[in-house]
Amino acid sequence: MLQRIKQFSVGLLMSVSALGYAAEAEPQFKVDQVAQLDGIPWGMTQVNSNTLLATILDGQLLRIDMQTGQYSEVSGLPKIARLGQGGLLDIALAPDFETSSWIYLTYAHPTKEGATTALARAKLNGNTLTDWQDLLVADASSSKGQHFGSRIAFDGNGHVFFSIGDRGERANAQDLSNHAGSILRLNLDGSVPADNPYVRHGNIRPEIWSFGHRNPQGLFFDQKTQLLWSNEHGPRGGDEINLIRVGANYGWPIVSFGKEYWAPIKVGEATSKEGMEDPKKVFIPSIAPSSLLIYRGELFDDWHGDFLSTALALRHLNNVRLKSGEVFETRFLEGLNERMRDVIETHDGSIIISTDSGKLLQVRPSNDY
Repeated sequence: MLQRIKQFSVGLLMSVSALGYAAEAEPQFKVDQVAQLDGIPWGMTQVNSNTLLATILDGQLLRIDMQTGQYSEVSGLPKIARLGQGGLLDIALAPDFETSSWIYLTYAHPTKEGATTALARAKLNGNTLTDWQDLLVADASSSKGQHFGSRIAFDGNGHVFFSIGDRGERANAQDLSNHAGSILRLNLDGSVPADNPYVRHGNIRPEIWSFGHRNPQGLFFDQKTQLLWSNEHGPRGGDEINLIRVGANYGWPIVSFGKEYWAPIKVGEATSKEGMEDPKKVFIPSIAPSSLLIYRGELFDDWHGDFLSTALALRHLNNVRLKSGEVFETRFLEGLNERMRDVIETHDGSIIISTDSGKLLQVRPSNDY
């Protein structure tokens, strides 16, 4: 049986115009604890109505029974570097998983310099991974532990996207001779699509789809609109939601809304510049967004088409609505006081949130929502 840990409701405690967001008030949600894991569940995906897979940052892959909370370890992973923010990162089922059994993962791949972000796939056979394939070991190696990215998204047309941060070296994000600070696009087998924007440029990595990113830890392809979105960590202030366009430059570190960590000094030349894409939403102060989805389920009628992302620093579930050129933000579940790491929409329209304390929490509307 699921353990009911608390019921929450979210209302408008303060005006959006006053603070830029609406805060929570009375109970509207049921929050059930699905499981308590040992470690940080960095990424999740639902295999079937009763089974989740979750990556643990320290380098384990777990198969979880959603009814009992019991879990077992999946074998067959390669050596994974546990360096700073790097470890076993995202996980996603292939669009044809039911017939192919492929799952895709990103992880910190050990290198002589330290580690880099890699995209891989393997076949899931019970509690074992087989046919492991490193599809791309990124040219983003560093001894630093910052900004590995990395989320995975599919467009449903034979392509996979994944994100890589600047690895703690700001100049990387504007240097297209490496993969750092970029969102990459590959065919499902790891080959480079012929219509990638820089495939014919000899000095630019052909896998690059967009660049100028600091550390994108949310990535979502909306099948309804056929648009790719990301969110990413800014420095102090300046987290962003971006609409990802082919070949576009998102400006880091030339443009930013953030400030230096060591002083109240603005980062970059400006907050906007010709030839660089402006964000659709900026978070000041930083919430530290760590995942992203657009809700398309039916349980939360009022959320249809809204962005949901987890917040690490400000510890809440973040909702953003773009409507008629205006941006509305609401913060949910602040009362849990949990660093929220990942959010996924389940088959029944509920959502599951992972927290850095190891909890998997299933959220549904209360009866009066």
